[in-house]
Amino acid sequence: MTSPQQSVVLSVEGLTRDYPGVRAVDDVSFSIQNGHVHCLIGENGAGKSTLVKMLTGALAPTSGAMMVNGAAYTPDSPHAARECGIATLFQELHVVDELNVLENLTLGMERSRFGFLIKSDLEDRVIQTLAAIEPSIDPQARVSSLSVAQKQIIEIARAASSGANVIIMDEPTAALSEREVERLFGVIRRLRESAVTVIYISHKLDEILELGDAVTVLRDGKHIATKPLSDIAGRSELIEMMIGRTVFQDYTPRTTVTDETVLVAKGLTNTLLRDVSFHINKGEIVGFYGLVGAGKTEIARAMFGADEVTGSIMFKGQAIGRSPKEAIAAGIALVPEERRTQGLFIDMTIRENIPVMNLRHMSDKGVFRSSEARTAAVEYVEKLNIATDSIEKHTEKLSGGNQQKVVLAKCLFSKADLLLLDEPTRGVDVGAKAEIYEIIKDLADEGNSVAVFSSELEEVLGICDRVFLLFDGSLEGEIQNGKDVDIAHILNVVTGGFEGAVQ
Repeated sequence: MTSPQQSVVLSVEGLTRDYPGVRAVDDVSFSIQNGHVHCLIGENGAGKSTLVKMLTGALAPTSGAMMVNGAAYTPDSPHAARECGIATLFQELHVVDELNVLENLTLGMERSRFGFLIKSDLEDRVIQTLAAIEPSIDPQARVSSLSVAQKQIIEIARAASSGANVIIMDEPTAALSEREVERLFGVIRRLRESAVTVIYISHKLDEILELGDAVTVLRDGKHIATKPLSDIAGRSELIEMMIGRTVFQDYTPRTTVTDETVLVAKGLTNTLLRDVSFHINKGEIVGFYGLVGAGKTEIARAMFGADEVTGSIMFKGQAIGRSPKEAIAAGIALVPEERRTQGLFIDMTIRENIPVMNLRHMSDKGVFRSSEARTAAVEYVEKLNIATDSIEKHTEKLSGGNQQKVVLAKCLFSKADLLLLDEPTRGVDVGAKAEIYEIIKDLADEGNSVAVFSSELEEVLGICDRVFLLFDGSLEGEIQNGKDVDIAHILNVVTGGFEGAVQ
């Protein structure tokens, strides 16, 4: 007879999730044992996030089935998932700094009648749960005084005291110090001893090997393997399962790259970045590649002056990095990762969006030359092949790919010498991707420098001349693109293995 410790607590069978034109999760089947730390790994875009959203009720499967403790499981919301004993800890903490620990632990679980709180054993129960998990945390302490790791432990205790027997942790160590990571690992081991199952999602393979009982590998939306970690022969086998294919490289060496250095960054450091240094040459396309939490966006924002950072950034001999206004004036433009919220005025038209980064050249003594704005909009709609029937169309009505082209048009019209492109093709279709890649190459061939910050390996290997490899806020490697690129080496570096990091 199977012991409770070895029984299946959660299983999925033929789970599939389709989006228009994309199958994000493709016929995935596996099971998770009770009281195990079950790790979930895969490259960016492997389907991990979509799978977790289905497990937590945030998304409905297109097809397939899920079971919890042998019973059909069909959550229609995260609340319904919690009612079935499945709780999730996301990277963004959901604690209230102004409240104390006890108030956070009971938040949302209070009992009331006619709008009045009624006394229950809830407080005693959550205090006992917290003491069992991490007795050093004072229930009366204000949460704002605690470390990030302690705040995570509060969320874990809240989930455990609510009756959850499966806790999903998504990149829980992304913002933790080494000492805090060890503390968190101790908490996870105590949960395992209490027969609580932890689904642990991380790009840090050393954590997987140290902490996990079993691992499930996803690749391109498909289930590759589920194995006990005792059967895994170290990092190399995990990487082999994650890759399992030849990464398509369409890179052609470019002849327009010069030896003239236009940007030098030294010792960039902030809450995430750790002593990052690099240079970019004129006419060069450089890539910054890393997994979740590696620091790609933070480097882009530091170069654009959007985030405070220590260290120095010199662009064409001029110190920059204090503000976006300063960066734009120096000749740097940023295409942000979140185009709808940070890159566009979605309630404005194409014609109104394109000139906004270069308004000083579109006005004369405070009078805006609208005819020139119209001419510029028409020019860039044609140049970038933006699919629209009118430059007066509001950008919110465009497809994702065409919205991205409008953001690019804004940056091109600013006459920038260095373009920072953060996830430039995220959420766009294959055809739009190809067009954007051609635009990037044409810009570089004209003598502009381009920095591409991407979580897609094929993207940076397809268009970049050099690629910087990032892990946990540090620049851990640099490769010169070409025929002899070692994909396994790249994955080893960006998942925390630094041996021989520079090629």
